[in-house]
Amino acid sequence: MSRTPRLPRSMQHAVPALRARLQALLAAFALGVLLTACAGNAGSINDVRYDLGLQSAQAAPAAAAAPGAKPLLKVLAVVAPPPLDNDGIVYRMAFDSQRTARYAESRWAMSPARLLTERLRTSLGAQATVLSGGDAVQAPMLKVELYEFEQVFESPTQSSGVLSARATLMQGGKVLAQRSFATRAPASTPDAAGGVRALQAASDDFVNQVGAWLGGQSLARTP
Repeated sequence: MSRTPRLPRSMQHAVPALRARLQALLAAFALGVLLTACAGNAGSINDVRYDLGLQSAQAAPAAAAAPGAKPLLKVLAVVAPPPLDNDGIVYRMAFDSQRTARYAESRWAMSPARLLTERLRTSLGAQATVLSGGDAVQAPMLKVELYEFEQVFESPTQSSGVLSARATLMQGGKVLAQRSFATRAPASTPDAAGGVRALQAASDDFVNQVGAWLGGQSLARTP
């Protein structure tokens, strides 16, 4: 009978150590695979959608209309440039050559232009009968052009929600009044959630300023 060859004595002592090292490597590999899977799941969980929430209780509501029939007002859809006509939450590194970017795992529920359109129509309903641009009714029209809607970082830890826009009141093809607005609110945290809260506050401020401005204009009342 042939005998199974035996390892030299020096190698026999090394086998248990090699086996233990191999087991450790396999365990580390399995752990790495598990962590990778968990990271993927975390990314999907952190894919958060934000809107402008409820209007701040601290913000002054738009001036209510005087007793009687409310004036008609067509509130057109807010117009925005391509960078703001999507669901990305934009932030700007003001301390780093004006660089801009979007958060990877946080987005708006809809574009900032659409969010502001809904906010304006809801808020201005307290002082006018709000119509859309497609309504076949003769009435003053409010056009808003959004220029800036982003979280601006003055430093790596300090940022603000910044909004700038221009509002134009028109009727019969004529401009009745026009005004530019710029609002800013500090962010409580240097992240997407902090930027969203700051932009919510800046949006409330903007909407209230537009309401106060319209309150000083002459809007024809419904017959």
